[in-house]
Amino acid sequence: MDRNDVLKRLKSHSNPEAVKGMARFGINPNNTYGVSIPTLRKIARELGRNHSLSLELWESGIHEARILASMIDIPEKVTATQMDKWVRDFDSWDVCDQTCSNLFDKTKAAYQKAVEWSLRHEEFTKRAGFALMAALAFHDKKAPNAKFLKFLKAITREATDERNFVRKAVNWALRQIGKRNLELNRAAVRTAKQIRKMPSKNARWIASDALRELTSTSVQKRLRE
Repeated sequence: MDRNDVLKRLKSHSNPEAVKGMARFGINPNNTYGVSIPTLRKIARELGRNHSLSLELWESGIHEARILASMIDIPEKVTATQMDKWVRDFDSWDVCDQTCSNLFDKTKAAYQKAVEWSLRHEEFTKRAGFALMAALAFHDKKAPNAKFLKFLKAITREATDERNFVRKAVNWALRQIGKRNLELNRAAVRTAKQIRKMPSKNARWIASDALRELTSTSVQKRLRE
């Protein structure tokens, strides 16, 4: 199946009502068909891994085609240059998060790009940095704690960013790191308490929300067991 066949199939699943619903949740409705994630995952399984097709689908600019591209690309073939190019194209939080958790977190440059992008000003690029931190914390089970302790510095630094898509990703990264194990939980709780003292409404929200989960009975019980 080539790019045109895939795009035709995606279009056959168009759902205008779903597009309207996506827009209400802050998802860019432009070049969007309204195809559900389960449907995209089904198509991805049928297509299998295909790096060249992934690149072609991304270049189409179609919302769902880009998410599908992140599902079928081959992490070992993804370069830092490709990652930088794709992150510049992010125009919606779901494409950003899906790409980071489906693909970018499995690449060699993942940890480097997480920190690098967290320093950038562009809203979705900065979000990608923290979405990548969250994805790595959830998926990279064998990574040493030291890698995530470095992320806490970036989380503290950017906690005052007032943009909604950034602050939610900062909070997400903090919570995911704090749920890995007891040592990182203690470090994340300390970080959250430091952030809570900042003279920023956004920082206080990030910290308070994270502390509710990280100090909850359910999380503490799971980590101790």
